[in-house]
Amino acid sequence: MSFRLSPTFRDRLAAASRPLAGGWVCSGSALVAEIMAGSGLDWLLIDMEHGPNTLASVREQLQAVEGSPATAVVRLPIGDVVTIKQVLDLGAQNILVPMVSSAAEARAVVEATRYPPRGRRGVGSALARSARWNRVEDYLPNADAYVSVFVQVETAEGVDAAAEIAAVDGIDGVFVGPSDLAASMGLLGQQTHPDVTAAVIRAFEAVRSTGTPVGVNAFDPRVAQSYLDAGAVFVLVGADVALLARGSEALAARWVPAADDTVRGSY
Repeated sequence: MSFRLSPTFRDRLAAASRPLAGGWVCSGSALVAEIMAGSGLDWLLIDMEHGPNTLASVREQLQAVEGSPATAVVRLPIGDVVTIKQVLDLGAQNILVPMVSSAAEARAVVEATRYPPRGRRGVGSALARSARWNRVEDYLPNADAYVSVFVQVETAEGVDAAAEIAAVDGIDGVFVGPSDLAASMGLLGQQTHPDVTAAVIRAFEAVRSTGTPVGVNAFDPRVAQSYLDAGAVFVLVGADVALLARGSEALAARWVPAADDTVRGSY
């Protein structure tokens, strides 16, 4: 029996005739991932950096998304060789590594996704979901085609090195993170500050000069549109936990009297 893996996010971007809109899955819930996957969004980011995720919960979310039109991307907590190996082996085809600020760091990420002699990924596909326990024919020699690698530029140093990072062989896209970028610029919590948005645009221009796709997150529709106009081709436009928080707040504002503190509670 043979098994055919889904196209990678790299493939989805190459075939797209428009920017791809994504949703952040931060809850750690396979049920929520399944709901988001059926929403019509193009892609989902399963977050291990700031979400309460383990390898097992990521696997469950990948299984929940599989078969839907959405493409799952897993953001790792860190770009070390062991974590990358584990996440790839549990079946992630698309990874995003945060806090990459130099071409050397980007090359190390790529090497961790490649089997020897081109890289340092440990060989265990016969035991792993990545190759569906050897049901994917010729997985080992074709593994590079089944995995896409994205890195996150989110420091002032990363913006300065964005072109060099994007030009690293094996980097399939660069995702700009305005929140940590703002912090690195001394503007904590001010991701829409003019200096921050100017730095984001500068990173866009540097990445696009290499022909590499560039993306960003922006939950404000006006900011998201401005980044699309500036050349972003994949954008995170909302998050599961934020949708739940704002939606439940709207329900409370409509149905719970403002003075009824016993019902609202305090946090």
